[in-house]
Amino acid sequence: MHEITLLINIVVALVVAFLGGVVARRLGLPTIVGYLLAGIAIGPFTPGFVGDTETISQLAELGVIFLMFGVGLHFSLNDLWKVRTVAVPGAIGQMTLTTLLAFGLSQLWGWSLSAGIVLGLAVSIASTVVLLRGLIDNGLLNTPHGQAAVGWLVLEDLATVLILVFLPILTNTTGSFDWQGLIWTLAKAGAFVALLLFLGKRLIPWILLRIAHTRSRELFILAILAITLGTALGAAELFGVSFALGAFIAGVVVSESPLSHQVGADVFPFREAFAVLFFVSIGMLVNPVYLFNNIGQVLSLTLLIVLGKFLVTLLLGLVFPWQARTALIVAAGLSQIGEFSFILGQAGIYLGLLSQDQYSLILAGALLSITVNPLMFRSIAPLEKWLRGRSSLWDLLDRHNPMPVPLESGREAHVVIVGYGRVGRHISNLLGRMSIPHLVIDSNAERIEELNRRGIPSLYGDASNSEVLTHAELEHARALVVAGPDESASELVVASARDLAPKLPIIARATTEEGIRHLADLGAQNVIHPELEGGLEIVRHTLLQLNFPVQEIMHYMDAVRRDHYDIQINTKDEHRSLDELMSAVGNIEITWLRLSAESPLVGQTLAEADLRARTGASVVAVLRDGQVTANPKSHTAFEAEDRLGVIGSPEQVRAFEQVIHESIASKEAPHEI
Repeated sequence: MHEITLLINIVVALVVAFLGGVVARRLGLPTIVGYLLAGIAIGPFTPGFVGDTETISQLAELGVIFLMFGVGLHFSLNDLWKVRTVAVPGAIGQMTLTTLLAFGLSQLWGWSLSAGIVLGLAVSIASTVVLLRGLIDNGLLNTPHGQAAVGWLVLEDLATVLILVFLPILTNTTGSFDWQGLIWTLAKAGAFVALLLFLGKRLIPWILLRIAHTRSRELFILAILAITLGTALGAAELFGVSFALGAFIAGVVVSESPLSHQVGADVFPFREAFAVLFFVSIGMLVNPVYLFNNIGQVLSLTLLIVLGKFLVTLLLGLVFPWQARTALIVAAGLSQIGEFSFILGQAGIYLGLLSQDQYSLILAGALLSITVNPLMFRSIAPLEKWLRGRSSLWDLLDRHNPMPVPLESGREAHVVIVGYGRVGRHISNLLGRMSIPHLVIDSNAERIEELNRRGIPSLYGDASNSEVLTHAELEHARALVVAGPDESASELVVASARDLAPKLPIIARATTEEGIRHLADLGAQNVIHPELEGGLEIVRHTLLQLNFPVQEIMHYMDAVRRDHYDIQINTKDEHRSLDELMSAVGNIEITWLRLSAESPLVGQTLAEADLRARTGASVVAVLRDGQVTANPKSHTAFEAEDRLGVIGSPEQVRAFEQVIHESIASKEAPHEI
């Protein structure tokens, strides 16, 4: 087939990437590994179907644009400032040392100076996607150590943007430094950034607000795509800077809009889809035969990336007064390379600084380092234990004041809440007031910061799409509450939780009637539908006004919930509850009365008051200081602020109240009880 349509390329690339991603996750590897292998499978260097490299590469450019737009959209100077003591010297020192090491290795292989510089820069920059996944999967993202690692990566991302601006200068072949070219490059990049920051910062948020007022979701999404892609293209065509820089600055500008969170949510599907095509296109460039014939270079570069960067980071930990655990976690997270290394490598090929085979080495190093990165995270605990056993080395590496860690291990008898929206926040507040230990999982960074400020244990991450749930210690929890509004995500959480803790009570929130049954089938014992629950509350108030007893009303409502809110009376449980409700009406009712301090009953015993003989109603319970005494004895003395549970017919209860009021009136101090 000589003419392959665009649609066939997209479909095949996505299908193969999906299969590769599934296999990678089954093996406990990052999905990026699966996407890269999928690209190798449909590349020109392997037998079978061969995708159109040029077509998929053009689609991959959209992946680069959306990736860099996302980096700009979530860029925060405030977050970077909080971890500046670790991120700033660490990122600069690690990138410098790693670049020098990789450059030295390239010279041993006989590479040109420019190719060696590109290799060093590509190796010095870690993958943000892989780092975030590793931190989330190991429950480290919302710890001070994880925040330091993220700040470190933010600086590396910024460095990538600057490197892409300066990279064309390496194409100078005259032997002298092209100061004129450098100044002209900086002038064009500066003009673009200034124009977008000063003009776009006012214009773009204004446009988004105006579009939002049209109440058209399609127009809003189209506006986002037009701004993102138009800015990137304009940066390249009008100012001669890279797509990546244009997209990054566009993200920074849009982040100033009050609608930035909605923008991020709407761009997310496009970013993920085109990022997958980007990784597939990278894999298609890998020549397995060349890598096999140069296995020594592949392994040398991989060792430099994995062990070299790890040791460089620990060395910096000996120089700067960081926490030892911070150095270990950052070292493990950065011992890989990924998407930004690919972007630099592609720029190197486009500018003629790298050959295709040299780029294949970078890709092989990325593939192998990403594959073993989960093992680097698993090595943190045993390595930390080993270092602690050598006190002199540990003291040298751990020169700091202890930093608090929000989440401690060994948690038990706690309630896990997934989702900290309106419902989750209310549940958390209630459990806090009742001094019940609980843990909140949420994927919103601002909510996690709020929880940290309040001292509530939390885990940052998407419980439906990561390993974060495994760090909630569900096997020791008292209950799991899935309070998020996304029903599909809730189903994934419930299914995973049931696998992790088969006997754990699960309360889940549903948004559709179909979702109620799905969540129940997946293992949620109690599924709550807020809208239908409101209907049940109306039923409760209606029956109360008709003098039906509270206890029987609750039995009936629970029976309806157990039948997944089916309003038809079609189960034995519902029939029995309805019969009990009907037979109870008109006979007796239970009323709770509060005993005021002025009541003459205060100080009397139940026998002395002789209320049953006087009214026909009986005191069947006394609530005092949060403790209920059922069927109180005759010698039980009444105290102020007691709540008395009184049972009898409506006439008998009214007589009981009348006796109390008459007693108070006789003391000429009428008070309501």
